Amino acid sequence: LRLGSGSEIVCAVETRQQVIVFTDVSLHAMQYLGPPFTFGINQISENTTIMGPNAAKAVDDAVYWMGIEEFYIYTGQVQKLPCSVKSYVFNDFNDNQAEKVFAALNSSFNEITWFYPSANSDNIDRYVTFNYADQVWTVGSMERSAWLDRGIKAQPLAAGLDGRLYEHETGNDDGSTNPP
Repeated sequence: LRLGSGSEIVCAVETRQQVIVFTDVSLHAMQYLGPPFTFGINQISENTTIMGPNAAKAVDDAVYWMGIEEFYIYTGQVQKLPCSVKSYVFNDFNDNQAEKVFAALNSSFNEITWFYPSANSDNIDRYVTFNYADQVWTVGSMERSAWLDRGIKAQPLAAGLDGRLYEHETGNDDGSTNPP
């Protein structure tokens, strides 16, 4: 199959109905058609960016992703997500390390989190989380390099830059002795 625009494929994300293919400048939907062509591809959007190969996450038939200076959702059409913390994130972002950005799903809490490197870091040290059920954004600092949603374990697992594996949502281990 040939894509109508873009010079490289950045990533692809599978939903229940289709595979969403991101190029460097556009978005395409690939769907099963059956014989004789098996698959068909349609361009969904032009002038759409994605931060890197792991910056998109599917939730049912919706796809959320971090683009350059914007957050997006695809639910049959591409829309910019209104983001109350957009300037906080993108004004303190290391563009040279953009390919390290990755999206993580925490399905227990209806959250998509993007881990990213701040302006003064070559490694991931910040995150921005979108609660898609409540339409709420939060930000924070945390060093993670990989994330696995619950399924194998009862809680999400994440790899830290310190070489440790962390089980999330299981208490308070921030060093405090009397949590508020």
